[in-house]
Amino acid sequence: MNQRRPQITARRIEPLATLPLFHKLEERKAVLAGATEGALWKAELLAAAGAELHVFAGAEAARFEGLAGHERVHVHARGWEPQDLEGAALAIGDLDEEAEIHAFVAAARRAGAPVNIVDKPEHCDFAFGALVNRSPLVVAISTDGAAPVFGQAIRTKIEALLPPGLKSWAQAAADWRPAVQARNLPFALRRAFWELFAAKALAEPGREPGPEDEAELFARLAQAETQHDGKGRVTLVGAGPGDPDLLTVKAIRALQSADIILYDDLVSPGVLELARREARRMLVGKTGYGPSVKQGEINTLIVSLAAQGKHVVRLKGGDPGIFGRAGEEIEACRAAGIPVSLVPGISAAQGAAASLGLSLTHRDHARRLQFVTGHGRSGALPDDLDWRAMADPAASTVIYMARATLPGFRESALAAGLDPRTPAVAVIAATRPDEMRVAATIAELPERLAEMPASGPVLVLLGHAFGPALSDEIPAADRRRA
Repeated sequence: MNQRRPQITARRIEPLATLPLFHKLEERKAVLAGATEGALWKAELLAAAGAELHVFAGAEAARFEGLAGHERVHVHARGWEPQDLEGAALAIGDLDEEAEIHAFVAAARRAGAPVNIVDKPEHCDFAFGALVNRSPLVVAISTDGAAPVFGQAIRTKIEALLPPGLKSWAQAAADWRPAVQARNLPFALRRAFWELFAAKALAEPGREPGPEDEAELFARLAQAETQHDGKGRVTLVGAGPGDPDLLTVKAIRALQSADIILYDDLVSPGVLELARREARRMLVGKTGYGPSVKQGEINTLIVSLAAQGKHVVRLKGGDPGIFGRAGEEIEACRAAGIPVSLVPGISAAQGAAASLGLSLTHRDHARRLQFVTGHGRSGALPDDLDWRAMADPAASTVIYMARATLPGFRESALAAGLDPRTPAVAVIAATRPDEMRVAATIAELPERLAEMPASGPVLVLLGHAFGPALSDEIPAADRRRA
C-alpha cells in the first residue's frame, strides 16, 4: 500500500462577496451628506457607535433635530464641500445626482475615507448590514446589496434565536476580561475559561449574570490552573457521513475550539467549513487500497501535538467508534497521559439508510443489526467472520469498505445458507449531493458495482429490511442518484 505523509492544508474559505469588518468609531469623525429618511437612519446608527458625526443636510437640517442635542452630532444647514471630508474615518452620501455622487466619492477617497453611497452599491467601498443589536454582542447580515429585504428577513430569524439577555452576558465578558488577562494564562486555559463562560451564557441567556457567576467561573479557572500540566487534550469527533447538517452540536463545539484538526479524506469540505478559522488543518488521509498515512504515524502525531498544549481534534467520517480505529488512538493518548474524549457521529450506515428512507431494523424483517468490515489488515476479507451470523435472515448487515471483497463475501455467505435473493444496496457518498446507489439481490450486486464510480468507499446494506429498495416503493431516481 502506498504511504502518504500528513499534509497541512489551506483553510478553505468559500469566496466572500465582501469582507465583514467592525469599525471602531468612538470619537472619530464621520461625514454624512444627505437628508432623506435613509440618511436619518444612518445618522442614528453612526451616533450610536459614538462617532463625531457631521451631517450636511442643506435645507432639510430640521429633519435631524432629534439628534442635534447629541454632543457628538453636528448638523450643518448647508451642502457638503470637499474639505469637510478631511480626517474622516467614514464618508456616507445619500445622494441622487450622478455628478455629485462622483464628486463625493472622489473627495472621500482623496481624504482616505472609505465611502458608502446609500442604495448604490457600485459606488461603495463598504456596506451597512442588517443588525442584531445585543451590544457589545453585534451580528451583521449582508447580501452585498443584492437583496436588503432578504437580509432583513434573516435578521428577524436571528433576533428570535438570540435572547435579549445575551446583551448582559456580552457586557459581563467585557467587564471580566481584564481579570482573565491579568492572570497571564497560557492560551489553553484562557480558551477553557471562555468556553465555560459561553456554555453558561447559552444555557441561561434569559437572566443577567451576577457576582455569583463571576465567582463560580473564576473558581473553576483556579482549579484548572492547579491541574494544568502544560499538556493539551484530544477529542475524537465523528464528522458524520458527509452532510454538514448531520453534525451534532457537540461536534461543532469541538471543531470551533480546536487548535489543530487532523482529518481524513472522507470528511467533506462542508464539515470543515464549520471549524474554527484559526485552526491548523492537517490531512492524514486513509483511503482503502490507496495512499494512506500509517496509523502508527497518526497516533504519534496526535500525541506530540497534544503534548505541546494543543487541543487536537481528530475528525473522522461517520462515527469514530465504528471502524474508525478510534480504539488505537485512544490507547496511544492514554499511554502518554493525554486527556482524550470521544464525540460520536451519525454513522455512514445510518446516513445511507436515512437517505433511502428505510429503517436499519424492522419488527417483521430484522430484529438484529450487525456491522462488519469488508477487509482486514491485509486488505483481504477478514477470515474470522461468523458466516452463520452473516447468513441470518432476521439480521440487517452493514458491510463497510466492501468494494473489492464483496464477491468473496457473497460466496462465503451463500455457502453458509444466505438466501441469494436477499436485498442488498451499495452506496457511495451517502447523504452528499453526489450520492450514488445500486440496489440488487446479493447474488447480483457484486457485478453491479461496476456501474458505480471507480473511487470512493462502498457501503453495502444487506437484509430483508431493505427490500423496498428493489421495488417501486422507492422511485428509481431515489434508488440511484448521481
